[in-house]
Amino acid sequence: MAGSVLIVDDEPNIVLSLRFLMEHAGCEVRVAHDGEEALRMLGERRADVVLLDVMIPKKDGYEVCQTIRSTQDWKDTYVIMLTAKGREVEREKGLAIGADEYVTKPFSTRDLSKRVQEIVAQINASKA
Repeated sequence: MAGSVLIVDDEPNIVLSLRFLMEHAGCEVRVAHDGEEALRMLGERRADVVLLDVMIPKKDGYEVCQTIRSTQDWKDTYVIMLTAKGREVEREKGLAIGADEYVTKPFSTRDLSKRVQEIVAQINASKA
């Protein structure tokens, strides 16, 4: 399975776990630890899927998601927001600014890995 994933999170344990599972699934994985780094990395090379924490330094996940959606080259990037902010108003905000999915922490990294594999498979099928 080919596919590229950008993990944007400043929590080392989450990054380590997600990176391992995504690489094990055959994805090319890059990691950004803050919002500015994430946008810079997307500018260098687009990702198929962005796993985006809301509470990250420099630019929060909401700002990053808005920028992704307003940038022509990135607008089709699949964005899954990951956050400890589980209130319905925050979920609605994330989806309203353009996140494709909103997952609250704690979450099953294996379930998330499976979901990313499904998304990448759909992306690959639409390119064929």
